[in-house]
Amino acid sequence: MSVWLPSAPCTPGACVEPVPAAAALPRAVLRLTAVVALLLAGIALSPLGGRIPAEWVRRWCRAIVGAIGVEVRLTGVAAPAGGLLLVANHVSWLDIPLLTAVRPARMLAKTEIRQWPVAGALAARGGALFIERDRLRALPETVARIAEALRRGAAVAAFPEGSTWCGRAHGRFHRAVFQAALDAGVPVQPVGLRYRQAGGGPSTAAAFVGEDTLFASLWRVARTRGLIAEVEIRPVIPPGAHLDRRALARAAQPVTPEPAWTHTVLVS
Repeated sequence: MSVWLPSAPCTPGACVEPVPAAAALPRAVLRLTAVVALLLAGIALSPLGGRIPAEWVRRWCRAIVGAIGVEVRLTGVAAPAGGLLLVANHVSWLDIPLLTAVRPARMLAKTEIRQWPVAGALAARGGALFIERDRLRALPETVARIAEALRRGAAVAAFPEGSTWCGRAHGRFHRAVFQAALDAGVPVQPVGLRYRQAGGGPSTAAAFVGEDTLFASLWRVARTRGLIAEVEIRPVIPPGAHLDRRALARAAQPVTPEPAWTHTVLVS
């Protein structure tokens, strides 16, 4: 187990429900094609060594989420400007464009994402801070890199659970990344992410867990009709409100899920 990326018990077979309302096959194919086209366009149009205006990034991320057929419902106030640690629970690859739609940020990502087709190149061009998850000795250096980015006024987005969960349960926020916010003296912005079925309860269709492949998850989301992503921007935690990373992580941790989100393992 890594200090950065602990494992979660969720797997596609045990936790991910069958798609309850499937879109027609041609529509699902069009959705998937549109997402790939937007990702390729993002790579082609991103200036080498330059900065894309934040509003453009935000709209592009919303376009990706919309292209695959997901409706976004956002609540809460806008995230503050300046150096900011943006933290959220982790369910899906969709979490990344959803967080960027809240505020464009440098993502904290595992080094394996560099190898992902299309998305890996885009993450690198977007300034992602890659983590060598199996090198405990690299921890102080990584925390220092994050703190330096925060001091320079950047927003850094992280998923402190360290692994994706199916959405029926969540993991504990691990403390390491919060040390960077303490060292840089910047606020922490917690964000809660949930996925629901239109007119119904919670949905696991967006979950990207266990041995799931990126394509399998993309295809499942493209086939799902009426999927809603709920993004809750919670009150910001100002610098100095908590004196150690353990207390700061606990304060940013999502509240216990409502009863409908209690974790149950489905029999495959």
